[in-house]
Amino acid sequence: MDTCDIEKDILILGIESSCDETAVSVVKNGREVLSNEIASQADFHEQFGGVVPELASRMHIEAIYPCIIESLDKAGVTVSDIDAIAVTYGPGLVGALLVGLSAAKGLCEVTGIPLVGVNHMHGHIAANYITHKDLEPPFICLCVSGGHSQIVLVKDYQNYELLGTTRDDAAGEAIDKIARVIGLGYPGGPKMDKAAQGGDVNRYTFSRTHMGDTLDFSFSGIKTSALNQINKMQMQGEEINICDFAASYQQHIANELVRNTVLAAKESGIRKICIAGGVSANSFLRNELKRKGKGFDLYFPEMKYCTDNAAMIASAGYYNYINGVRHGLDLNACPSLEL
Repeated sequence: MDTCDIEKDILILGIESSCDETAVSVVKNGREVLSNEIASQADFHEQFGGVVPELASRMHIEAIYPCIIESLDKAGVTVSDIDAIAVTYGPGLVGALLVGLSAAKGLCEVTGIPLVGVNHMHGHIAANYITHKDLEPPFICLCVSGGHSQIVLVKDYQNYELLGTTRDDAAGEAIDKIARVIGLGYPGGPKMDKAAQGGDVNRYTFSRTHMGDTLDFSFSGIKTSALNQINKMQMQGEEINICDFAASYQQHIANELVRNTVLAAKESGIRKICIAGGVSANSFLRNELKRKGKGFDLYFPEMKYCTDNAAMIASAGYYNYINGVRHGLDLNACPSLEL
């Protein structure tokens, strides 16, 4: 499709509801955030030790329209000022996705504003455009979250190549699981990162799995290794040093992620490396990339744009929109949408 006229400022209303955050944002020209409202359910789901999909969907329904109104108000605009509505349609929890998608389609139906569907992982990558106004493709992006561990070659704003992925568990899932086992609870990622500060990263060791000559990951082995060590220490009456254990475990995962990412950059001849996704907020991952990524241009998204938010969806939606991407009102949720 033809690229639309971008002589004027373009305002995108972004809607994100793929998991347990109901988020709405208004972004100008893909990089300037005018508002970014988030109604988080994390405190509610903490009592269950994880997200309960049906309850998450119900809470999205309650929060979605208040978030839309608040986001427009804070941006100082009305619906009539919006050029397109960008919404996450996958991957994610199907019920949660349908809430945001239905709200977006309803607005488009009554206003005539174009609907632009956004891949959630493309949104995470686009979070870097918000933080780094001068960042342009091509670059290597490590996308790490509770459901994904991917090395992506971002060739341009619409062209992505998957270079490596996890063969089993995602890095975020591996962290969340062990965080629960050692009593840190949900959400495991930030709690484990906090608990590990100042810990000895060499006190505990874990198994490593190398996937041959590929850039793929495997984190089921390290998770099983950690579980076995915990069970053995408990059976022998040994006390687990939570600080050291959390530090050692996260450092191990960071080593695996960074090794393959830097290798991908070297093999592709790309000098720019970004990280994205919830685990991109992890201090061990950031520090390891700073150590091993010397000689490369490194880009880290601002902390508030690492976890799920609508600003990243609006940013990715902007690049879809100016490149002619439009979706009909028959757009459906795709919980297993690929990159």
